[in-house]
Amino acid sequence: MIIHTRIAVSSWSLHKALGITHANGPAGSDNAPPKETFGAAQIALLDLPAALRAHGYARLELCHFHLSGFDTVYLEEVRSAFKDAGVIIQTLLIDDGDITNPTTRARDMAWINKCIGAAARLGAVHARVIAGKQKPTAETLALSVSGLTHLTNSAASHGVKLVTENWLETTPTPVEVHHILDRVPGLGFLADTGNWGGTTKYSDLESIFARAQLCHAKAYFNGANLDEKDYAACITAGENVGYKGPYTLIFADEGDEWEGLCKERALILGLIQPPN
Repeated sequence: MIIHTRIAVSSWSLHKALGITHANGPAGSDNAPPKETFGAAQIALLDLPAALRAHGYARLELCHFHLSGFDTVYLEEVRSAFKDAGVIIQTLLIDDGDITNPTTRARDMAWINKCIGAAARLGAVHARVIAGKQKPTAETLALSVSGLTHLTNSAASHGVKLVTENWLETTPTPVEVHHILDRVPGLGFLADTGNWGGTTKYSDLESIFARAQLCHAKAYFNGANLDEKDYAACITAGENVGYKGPYTLIFADEGDEWEGLCKERALILGLIQPPN
């Protein structure tokens, strides 16, 4: 099976197959017991790399809550499973913490730093951090910039590239995204096509795609039918401004996850040039 280097998958797109999550966020435990959040597991995380490769994927973005813990022995086991299957951990998605909440900021910054260390032990290329969950006031943006500056430097010391995303309350428009990126040297960016809408969606995406190294390419389905018009417009927005990074397939609808990912991949491969 041909492996395309500009296609990746998020573990979130297989959350029903994985089934299990762990409450190992800043307010939880480093080794939280498994919870069948999305039902019984059809596949274990350690078996996921081989399954990805069998389906023609060689890059994964891994949600932190799919890890059972952060101890070194376990993380090395996960790293080895991916290495043996020939699958790159493209990004550790740090899906919790709020660096813009003054009340919990110190706790959350410490936890995110711990996750960055875990990303390094996993051999992840990037770690993605939320820019903030508070409304984008001047004070909130200042907290985001200072927090991301510290975390970017911390990640670099671990050999990991830090990225943030157009996600949640602090980055509701391109204005806030550019504000933060302009003020944090070395910070990378992940453009998510599913986090914005409205009449300016595609022009807004073009604006941020110009600064992106990564992309979450979220598609919408009506039953088994992919909204090809919207998805193609999102991908075209990236290609129009010279985005050359991978498109990480995001599937979050009903139906078979592997089949949904296959449909997303086929559409993207029909749009990007040249295929490799």
